[in-house]
Amino acid sequence: MDNLSFTLTKNEQEVMGLMWAQDRALSRSEIIELSTERSWKKSSVHILLNSMLNKGAIKVDGYVRTGKNYGRTYSAAVTREEYQVIQLKYGMPFMTKTPAITDIVSALITEDIDGETLEKLEAILQARRDEKK
Repeated sequence: MDNLSFTLTKNEQEVMGLMWAQDRALSRSEIIELSTERSWKKSSVHILLNSMLNKGAIKVDGYVRTGKNYGRTYSAAVTREEYQVIQLKYGMPFMTKTPAITDIVSALITEDIDGETLEKLEAILQARRDEKK
């Protein structure tokens, strides 16, 4: 995920959501078949996939036989959480990196948080501190 900075269109987000939900490599025809409530046309799937490849959102995972030919299979190159972080860090150019992270985390934890969640957050922060040493 290092140095990735991209935003997905609404249609690309639909395809990416499908890939995250399936959690396996998908062929073009599987993407069309599994996208029952798509807002894009079947014929434009190759445009979406090429755009997502160029952005680094997905990767070619292999090849599968489809009829007489072979077709590529695609998988997500980033997790849903990694994409959300990319959007938080780079999707708001008016915010500087360090204050944005602290402001975002502070806003997210204003809700009532149980002790177990706080302990997990503290463990994450401690692990980051240890990595920096």
